[in-house]
Parts: sequence; C-alpha cells; structure tokens
Amino acid sequence: METISVIGNVFWIILGGWVNALAYFLGGLVMMITIVGIPFGFALWKLAVLALLPFGKDVKVERVTGWHIFGNIVWLLLFGWAIALSHVFFGILFFITIIGIPFGYENFKLAKLAIWPLGVSVKDRVSGLPM
Repeated sequence: METISVIGNVFWIILGGWVNALAYFLGGLVMMITIVGIPFGFALWKLAVLALLPFGKDVKVERVTGWHIFGNIVWLLLFGWAIALSHVFFGILFFITIIGIPFGYENFKLAKLAIWPLGVSVKDRVSGLPM
C-alpha cells in the first residue's frame, strides 16, 4: 500500500499538485499577517500539506470546540465554499476517466478538508503521525 501511495504522490506532484500546495502555502502566509487570520493560515497550511502529498493521508476530526465551530462557519462563508467547490469540480473531471479516479478521490478529500478545516488533522495512514 505504501508503494502505491508513493507512486500516486509522484504523479500528483508532476501533474500540478505542487501548484495547489504552493497556492495554499502562500495564502496561509497572507493570512498570518493579521492576528485574526492566524487560525485560517494554519488551516491553509494543512491544505497545503494535503495538496502536496495527498495519497496515504487521512483527514480526521481531532476535537470540536465552540471556537472550532464558529471559526469553521466563518471559514465556510468566506473561503471554504469556493475552495471546496473547485476541488469537487476537479474531482468530478478526474472521475470521468478510469485512470483519474484515484486523483478524483484525493480531490474529494481536499474538498472535505476545505469545508471544515479547524479541529481537523491530516495524518499519515501508515504511521498515524500528524503531518
């Protein structure tokens, strides 16, 4: 299973995953400029990690507090819906072809994180370590 994840990640990066990851990382830097945007910056960095190497990673809810719910609602209204919609769009495009189905699945995983990023972690499927 680990070899398949490595192969999938290599193809993902070659086919443009690094562009997505770079955009999320730079967006996170912009959000870090303000104190209010720091949690959203960390959320974008989680998306950057998952967008760079999505194969072999799981998105898991770690904790849900009142702040996470409030922050996720604000995130969803301001940014999350557009980011998630773009990943759903590309996921559907990838699902049209048989060879693209794994990439479509990874786009749906990114959409899931883009909708509700606060209180959620990205973990390696094999080691269980947070990324």
